[in-house]
Amino acid sequence: MSSFIQITDTHILPAGELAYGRSDTATALETAITTINERLPQLGNVDCAIVTGDLTDHGTVEEYDRFTAIMARLELPWRAIPGNHDHRETMRASFAGEDWMPEAGPIQWRRDFEAFTLVALDTLLDGAHHGALSEQGLAFVDHVLSDIGDHPVVIATHHPWMHTGIRAMDADNLRNGAALMQRLEAHRGQVRMISGHVHRAATAQIGKVTCQIAPAPCHAVHLDYRVDTTNDLILEPGGVTVYKWLDAPAPALVSNTLPVGSFAGPWPFGV
Repeated sequence: MSSFIQITDTHILPAGELAYGRSDTATALETAITTINERLPQLGNVDCAIVTGDLTDHGTVEEYDRFTAIMARLELPWRAIPGNHDHRETMRASFAGEDWMPEAGPIQWRRDFEAFTLVALDTLLDGAHHGALSEQGLAFVDHVLSDIGDHPVVIATHHPWMHTGIRAMDADNLRNGAALMQRLEAHRGQVRMISGHVHRAATAQIGKVTCQIAPAPCHAVHLDYRVDTTNDLILEPGGVTVYKWLDAPAPALVSNTLPVGSFAGPWPFGV
């Protein structure tokens, strides 16, 4: 059974620093890893974890070293792509020994599960909050889609293509996502696109493509649909996302948000 966990927007800083002076992102990631490790026996045969960008807050060597030290506790193999808060070449150097890290170019990779193929794409645009796919990235998608035929595919990015209605965040999404969506619409198999960046759980159906944004373990972006709203931080409960392929009643990739932390229960409903 094919399954993975998505962690996103961890925003690790040097020891003693809080994101925006308020969010203890390192403790949030540590708690997320504890939560995952404790729940793995109930989740059953999870293959790996992926981190969909903004691993760090400023893309420094110190931050990547701290991120790596925290992730070392995770009882799963993991791999990552950059977000707009990352620095591509510093990230590449920090994870140069990992078999998923390309030696040059966009930090992108492919992982084949039994039931689907996951394609992780680099949307980092140096100096910008919004994202864009490079020609190399689109060519990589073309190659994988051609190779897998009608096999289901999951595309992972940091920046989403879907809009959430939070205008300040929608302004900084994936600017050239239409080129990606054209390719996904033409794919003969099932398609899912999963992203981060917004620090909230959100889902939309765009044509045949189910687009999904995952929550972060740390702070969230305040849910505010007003036209004149600002992009504000709120310390809501964090989460990670569990994806599992189920064969019945029809083959499909099912996702569940796993809240970060310890909670009372479980208890039988009949008591």
